[in-house]
Amino acid sequence: MAGVYISYPFCAQKCTYCNFASGVFPRELEPHYLDALRREIAAHEWRWQPKTVYLGGGTPSLIDPEALRLLLDAVPGRLWREATMEAAPGTVTLDRIRAWRECGINRVSLGVQSFVQTEIARTGRKHTAEIIEREVALLREHGIDNINIDLIAGLPHQTAESWTFSLSETIATGVPHVSVYMLEVDEDSRLGRELIAGGTRYHAHFVPDEEATSDFYLQACDSLNAVGIRQYEISNFARSDGESRHNLKYWTRQPYIGFGVDAHSMLFADDASEIKALRFSAPDSLDSYMSRGSSTVTPVSEHGALEESFFLGLRLNQGVDLERLRARFRRESVDACELAIAECIREGLLEKRGIRIYLRARGRLLSNEVFGKFLTDEKAAGVESV
Repeated sequence: MAGVYISYPFCAQKCTYCNFASGVFPRELEPHYLDALRREIAAHEWRWQPKTVYLGGGTPSLIDPEALRLLLDAVPGRLWREATMEAAPGTVTLDRIRAWRECGINRVSLGVQSFVQTEIARTGRKHTAEIIEREVALLREHGIDNINIDLIAGLPHQTAESWTFSLSETIATGVPHVSVYMLEVDEDSRLGRELIAGGTRYHAHFVPDEEATSDFYLQACDSLNAVGIRQYEISNFARSDGESRHNLKYWTRQPYIGFGVDAHSMLFADDASEIKALRFSAPDSLDSYMSRGSSTVTPVSEHGALEESFFLGLRLNQGVDLERLRARFRRESVDACELAIAECIREGLLEKRGIRIYLRARGRLLSNEVFGKFLTDEKAAGVESV
């Protein structure tokens, strides 16, 4: 059930909140990048048939249809169970939809973020609610019903009223999947840097406070669950059988391989040593990738695999099965985590039902704090590949 991720870092504009390895690069670089990407995919030693494919970015919906066909021809198989195209509203056209379907794309993830025009415009986006509704209808009319809508809680000028409107408009589209992210404040986005500096550019002084953003997130959980778009992961909600099969690979530690700028991979080790898996991360800048910069390889020991099983598994609403972990790892290693579990339960972050542990609502808001309790001093060293 391995998956493939393909990174396309080119955008028409860089959104103020974006902290991904993407940007507005000279267009003449794109064909050279796509050539390098095809070579990288073709050079991979395929020992398995991918079950899922995910094109992210950036704005991969901008890829020329013929260039997309050539790119995906390098990936084995074509009848993938799920193949997702990330798309910016305003880039979905009839010709592109037809090309996507011919290439095996059967799912589209729309980076909507908000249905309120003033909020959209102040992040650097140019779409409108009408464009979103029109493109959702166009996708359905031409055979792509599996659609996700991304929303961000905590955008500048967002209010309880505007957030309620975005949620109601999202629900009204009838899409089977919704992702809700709380605004990330870090040095990797222009808005994040401005917030950290206490400045006013990018409308940073109109960003809702943490309490309001948390309230927006909890409201989304309640509103989406109430209409049958059930939460299955911290940020993801789906109607019955609408979960993202590709993204589930990340949280359930299934193998996947990434190609392109800042792409990540996780493959299981072939030997019987303490190394249970290898994680790879590609160069995170376009210049470095194009100059064939080396990937970073991080061995994952049995201890590291157990840690990952906790902090990835807890992201899911199904929680973590402790007995299953005891059967897979050393029982004493799992038992050593009982102190952290008990502490989180006392603090109202986790709950335990039978042999499973789950994040509570407060635990989802403070998930990084919870995950940190399952990390110890043992760290796998990163090694530069040759």
